[in-house]
Amino acid sequence: MKMRRSEKEMKDKSIIIDVLDRCHIGRLGTIGKNGYPMVKPLNFAYHDGKIYFHTAQEGEKIENIKRDNRVCFEVDLPIVYVKAKNNPCEADYLYRSVIIKGRARIIDDMEEKFFALKCLMKKHQPEGNYGDYTVDKLKKVGIVRIDIEEITGKEDLGDERMKEAVLKALQEKVPFPITIERNSNPCQSE
Repeated sequence: MKMRRSEKEMKDKSIIIDVLDRCHIGRLGTIGKNGYPMVKPLNFAYHDGKIYFHTAQEGEKIENIKRDNRVCFEVDLPIVYVKAKNNPCEADYLYRSVIIKGRARIIDDMEEKFFALKCLMKKHQPEGNYGDYTVDKLKKVGIVRIDIEEITGKEDLGDERMKEAVLKALQEKVPFPITIERNSNPCQSE
């Protein structure tokens, strides 16, 4: 489906992957047995066109995936909150976001489970020191892989002056979100 605000679409796959790499929490959408969507926040790792996450081996999320493995996955990177000054209509959030549609697969293969856990730990604890995985530990943890069928990215980085400052902040990997007053520069030193 074509994005309605096509000027906000991120077409550069490397930027989309950067958002996936920067975000630590994603939201998984599944279809509940009653037909209602269910959304759960979770830790994840992206690798080579796939999303991996760990989970309990039973529960609503797993039951939904077993019944219907079509899923949606969303991450967002809030970059700058622009505070309103005497006019709430001027408040704004500058961001990047990614939405994925795909099929979730429950992983039983021990090698792939080990690989997925390594990806997760490398992302969430890059300094290491998390120990080894035993076969017993691998048997007890649930791992799900999302095979990506469609991926879209969207961004709002503000006007040209703001966009330049936001891109600089993204390169410098400053902690987000930054909060600014309207008409100020988010990267300007005080």
